[in-house]
Amino acid sequence: MNSAAWHARIHCGHEVGAGFLITARRVLTCAHVVRAGDPDAVTVVFPHARELGEVSASVVAHGGWAGGLTDPGDVAVLELDRDVPLSPAGFAPPEAAYAEPHPRLLAYGFPVGYDEGTLAEYRAVSGQLIAGEWLELVAWQGYGQPIVAGFSGAAATLPDGRVVGMVTSASDAPDVRKGRMLPLDVLARHWPELGELVPTPGHRTDVLRELYELLRRAPGARECDPDRLYVDAVGAFGPPLPEGGFPTLGQAAAYVQWEVPDPTAVDRFAARLRELAGTGPAVAPAPPPARAARGGQGAPGPRIARAAQASPPWAPVVVEIDHSGAGPDQVTVEVSAYRDGQRRPVGTRRLPRSGVRSYVQHRIDEAVAHLDPDAEELVTFVLPREWLNEAVAHWECGADDSTPLGCAYPLVVTDRARHRSNRLRHQLRRKWQKLDAERPVPVHRVECGSQERPPSLRKRLWDGDAGLAGFAVPPTAAREHFEIGLTVPVPVLLWSRTGCPAGEHGEARWAGHGGGGHEVPRRAPSGPRDTAAAGTATAARPRVEAAGPCPGTAFLDQLAAAVAEVPLAELPRHILSLRVTADAADEPGRHWARDLQLLWDDPRCFPEPATGLRSPVD
Repeated sequence: MNSAAWHARIHCGHEVGAGFLITARRVLTCAHVVRAGDPDAVTVVFPHARELGEVSASVVAHGGWAGGLTDPGDVAVLELDRDVPLSPAGFAPPEAAYAEPHPRLLAYGFPVGYDEGTLAEYRAVSGQLIAGEWLELVAWQGYGQPIVAGFSGAAATLPDGRVVGMVTSASDAPDVRKGRMLPLDVLARHWPELGELVPTPGHRTDVLRELYELLRRAPGARECDPDRLYVDAVGAFGPPLPEGGFPTLGQAAAYVQWEVPDPTAVDRFAARLRELAGTGPAVAPAPPPARAARGGQGAPGPRIARAAQASPPWAPVVVEIDHSGAGPDQVTVEVSAYRDGQRRPVGTRRLPRSGVRSYVQHRIDEAVAHLDPDAEELVTFVLPREWLNEAVAHWECGADDSTPLGCAYPLVVTDRARHRSNRLRHQLRRKWQKLDAERPVPVHRVECGSQERPPSLRKRLWDGDAGLAGFAVPPTAAREHFEIGLTVPVPVLLWSRTGCPAGEHGEARWAGHGGGGHEVPRRAPSGPRDTAAAGTATAARPRVEAAGPCPGTAFLDQLAAAVAEVPLAELPRHILSLRVTADAADEPGRHWARDLQLLWDDPRCFPEPATGLRSPVD
């Protein structure tokens, strides 16, 4: 102890406490020691190096202490105004504080009358934390110096001088010689940079040193999301993401270091961070919005097909809604994330319909943290049939983020009964295997006011080997035709939520004979074509009397041109760009893609068999 010149006396206003040097320029102490005055009006004295005099310091980090005796985070980091020529404190592994037999712990404090300092001898009662924060200390003997004012911030050291914690408080009872200290792992929780200095069983010193160097250099880009890096590091069977996640990369790294039993998790965290802090992010270039900006109305080109070949696999965030059975207004909502082919539940709740939106907003953001950092999010709403026209793409991301979900993520919907049908899942897989090898597919049009009989539409979609069907009206205006689209293995259905009301052309009643005079749909030509005209496969349009341009027909014309060269696998990303373009238009409400709804079904994204939702116990 004679050589431990790193012990420090801290002055701030009328407060006097202790601290200890941890680097050439930083001192650790209690937040309550420096609460009394200006954070810049702190002085530090080293009793074993009086020649240094008083050294000015300022508070540069704070553990979040709220001011109460039992509030957590009573930690402050001081930065001296100059380096001091002293060796900083050394640290023992955290569990050394309470190893059997319990070691004697020494604290160097500055009570009234001891400006030069004095020692107190204590020991930890056990390794059990009080309220997840403190270790309890009791006097080593029944006499000697008690822990009193002036010891706050003192290092608790082993007899060999290595630090195992920091003293924070003492019992108010005069006949009770007890106190509390923050052990090293808790200190590191409140100030993650300490983790670099503390030996951690199972972790190599060089790995920890590199990890914390990477944390200092890590970019603040979206790819460095601390929650996603944590989930990536701990793997499918590691501890779940703590409630609320991590506000910083440092806190995520500290949690992996101290709380995750698997020591290789730190290696994985560091390896991933190394990629992100290197010459560039390892993730695929994002930004369908950027493509939309370059492409005006979002018109695609050959570059989209090339991008699809290099695009990362979709990482679905699934929002599944079903009737709960508890009443007509009650639904069960389940949010989950898919990673490595496995579904990871995030939350399930029974809610009134009015409460679904706010619950989903919070849970989607939480679910994204469970995705592989290299994969691109695909928000998928699995909805009851009567919900398919719900404006989920217009829901805001959150209370503090007004971005529409459909402008923040590739977002699709699907029908819950279709999603769970083994027949359709099998047939859709086969359809995707075929479509993956082909060029973009035409739009099979279902016009507004169509006289086509539903069985005729079914035959047209089967015979045409349809990959994409476009509806001029929303599901409620062409129920029978829409149900045909849902029960035939057509991977993609597109429509405008506000489309052309059926009443504008008369009710969509199908004739009871033949095929209604419709042509056999044209197959997509194999050579170059006029995309404005050849991007569709359709039956002859019904002869109806219309007083002006039909919104439904205009929508299908725009849709056919917009998706003419877009592979089906790329559609969620491309529809995102169209939504961003529509939202940015001078008159968003008049843009043809404003209310575009995309039903997109690729069972390969959801390898687990679908199961029925269970209403959670309230």
